[in-house]
Amino acid sequence: MTPLEQGLLALLGFAASFFSALAGGGAGLLQFPALVLLGLSFAAAVATHKVAVVALGVGSTLRHLREGGIDWQLLGLMTLLGLPGVVLGTRIALTIPDRPGEIIFGFVNIGLGLYSIFRPRLGIDSQPRNRRGRGLAIGGALVFAIGWVTGLVPSGPGVFTTLLLLTWFGFDYRQAVAYTMIMVGLLWNSAGAITAGMTGPVAWHWIPALVIGGLLGGYAGAHTGLLRGNRLIKRAYETLTLLMGIALITQGVLG
Repeated sequence: MTPLEQGLLALLGFAASFFSALAGGGAGLLQFPALVLLGLSFAAAVATHKVAVVALGVGSTLRHLREGGIDWQLLGLMTLLGLPGVVLGTRIALTIPDRPGEIIFGFVNIGLGLYSIFRPRLGIDSQPRNRRGRGLAIGGALVFAIGWVTGLVPSGPGVFTTLLLLTWFGFDYRQAVAYTMIMVGLLWNSAGAITAGMTGPVAWHWIPALVIGGLLGGYAGAHTGLLRGNRLIKRAYETLTLLMGIALITQGVLG
């Protein structure tokens, strides 16, 4: 690859990771369609994105670890419950037709954004709930399902996790995004990357530039969100889910 092409890939990785780390998901909104437009097949774009997006998790996790306040027991439990779904979903994603899933998940993403918009207090204040007993068990089942979605679709599964943390577990937006970036961005995406690397056609010569941009963008996005607070993160989440939904539907309709 030429230096110009490497620079463009690094810029793509930075932009995708910055907005994803700020809003709690959505790196695929920019990165996945761009990889397709740059010439990769759908399967190659899925596999390459799965590997490259781990850099987002590393960069954002480094910033959130500096902030502290993580319940590692809860995070570890949710991570383990979701991992089998991630692996299963990633394996299926490399074999299914493109367009129906893109259209369905496009409408779902729009629904997530509208849900947050019409609940103006959602995620502004922390209201802990469902973190033990029956509530935790139901939440664990939901986490497994979201892990499957994370592996299955290349664009937007982090926003599902963020919404679950907001609505079921009562996190505020800053907490929810921190957990999403560590659990989904780093740990689940790593499992998806290993699965994709073993079974999918990864464009390995594109990975270094995407990783460099992803590391820097993930850190910068997390830093911006922590500085500006819940209201900015909420608006970023709502904007990103709506844009992601429109992009997925358009891609599914136009092929």
